[in-house]
Amino acid sequence: MIRLFLTLLLIQASTTSSAATDCVVLLHGLARISNSMSELERKLTKTGFDVANISYPSVKYEIEVLASDAVGRGIRQCSAHNPDQIHFVSHSLGGILVRYYFQENQLEQLGRVVMLGPPNQGSEIVDRLLPVPGFGFLGPSGQALGTQEGNALTGLGPVNFELGVIAGSTNINPLGFLFFKGPNDSIVRVESTKVEGMNTHIVLPVTHTLMMRNNEVIDNTIHFLKTGQFIPDY
Repeated sequence: MIRLFLTLLLIQASTTSSAATDCVVLLHGLARISNSMSELERKLTKTGFDVANISYPSVKYEIEVLASDAVGRGIRQCSAHNPDQIHFVSHSLGGILVRYYFQENQLEQLGRVVMLGPPNQGSEIVDRLLPVPGFGFLGPSGQALGTQEGNALTGLGPVNFELGVIAGSTNINPLGFLFFKGPNDSIVRVESTKVEGMNTHIVLPVTHTLMMRNNEVIDNTIHFLKTGQFIPDY
């Protein structure tokens, strides 16, 4: 009996260790670090995903350089776990890096993508701040996130992967009326988060800066990664 019990345990352990698990690459936003995505990392891991939470020098290099570096490292870290699929969850600039990377590259195991507050059509705040002395501290990537023709966003076409976008609608900027016309998350307009080819889009009452730590955002993110849909009734 003891021998049978031990044999069953060994079989179960072998099955568990060999079963592939999906992996999620987390990409933070402009002027942030991977710690800003730590709550997402914790809950994704608890749900059963492997996670690669990537830090990258967001204000130091151009978008094309950051995309190759950050997305590439995320894929390599996930690939070490031999996943069935590699998903992406991005905040703000991180979503632009995903778009840029997969405009030029393919990934056989690419799963679903969730973008949180992505400036897919640029941000009017960048337009207003570009002429201001000192705005250059956000680097070439930050300066490229305006709405003007000819910036890094202009050449990005429709997305070619399964995408869900979560936009925020809470503006805590008292001067927001000077920058935006319509609902926004204090940094990006709701309409600017949309992109051709996305599968679904929802708006939640969150701000741009803290949305990636919001439980409602995280729950919807995990639901989309698992089902391809956000939680119904939003």
